[in-house]
Amino acid sequence: MSPSQTLTGFFKNKLALACCLSALGTFSLSASAAAPEAGTFKMGIEPWLGYGQWHVAQSQGIFKQQGLEKVDIVNFAEDKDINAALASGQIDGANIATHTAMAMVSAGLPIKVVLLLDQSETADALLVGKDITTLKDLKGKQIAFEEGTTSDILLHSAVNAAGLKWSDIKPVPMPADSAGSALIAKRVTAAVTYEPYISAAKKQDPSLKMLYSGSSDPGLIGDVLVVRDSVLKEKPGQIAALIKSWDAALTHYQANTTADRAIIAKAVGATPADLETAFDGVKYYSLAENKQVLSHSFSGQTFAHVLKAATAAGLIPKPVTAAQVIDASFVNSLP
Repeated sequence: MSPSQTLTGFFKNKLALACCLSALGTFSLSASAAAPEAGTFKMGIEPWLGYGQWHVAQSQGIFKQQGLEKVDIVNFAEDKDINAALASGQIDGANIATHTAMAMVSAGLPIKVVLLLDQSETADALLVGKDITTLKDLKGKQIAFEEGTTSDILLHSAVNAAGLKWSDIKPVPMPADSAGSALIAKRVTAAVTYEPYISAAKKQDPSLKMLYSGSSDPGLIGDVLVVRDSVLKEKPGQIAALIKSWDAALTHYQANTTADRAIIAKAVGATPADLETAFDGVKYYSLAENKQVLSHSFSGQTFAHVLKAATAAGLIPKPVTAAQVIDASFVNSLP
């Protein structure tokens, strides 16, 4: 997770367009009870466990059960690619980190968070070898991480927790799927990445250990579903059906955990055995839980905490408020 290089470049050419779009605000959800609008919803996604219930929904025919004509799940390898696709209108919505949604709105992109998907506990982590025992040992060391992503946010949190300054470490920017390999090859002393790359790295080198993770700073690392404002206005029935699909998929997952974990593992390019403990490091949010927190604690203390961390990391171009970023009306209007 100066402004992030993985975000700023894509927004420079989008600001003029964004400024020309009217501020749609919070939408009336009278249409959410109606049948979803015809057509395809294009959803951006990356190989991350936290987005797993969408794969369950697709595999189990849940999208069609909820009345959606077609959901096109478009896969991306890196945050910068999915961010660019969303900014350019190639996709209708995307699954992204909370701080990324904040950065997009801050940069002028007209999107809204409509659903809280997951919270990472031990599925985002700082990995080190046996020679590093404390966070303070990272002083002067090379650390691999992907700029502008959850890894960026988590590394800043770890540096702060150690009482160090950013200038005390030697950042080595690279994609999250390469960070673990760099650590194993000893090109760096530490690496920040996320599942399934954590499990893959530890499988290759069992001596690797987690020194810091999402559970070290609860609430910092989470993911949300964002949708472009124009789509919210034009297809509110689709958005409501998507939210219901996520909830139905989670219910199916809870009743068929082993089978559905296999579906998710395949979708992210791994096997259930590879991710045996990784799933336990992710908390999925149901519709009921979204009703409890999205317009309450998440819009309050969690939002403020993530915003502060992302701002300190230089990822937020200008201040934003929860009201600018979050539209909880879809969640709150559903039974």
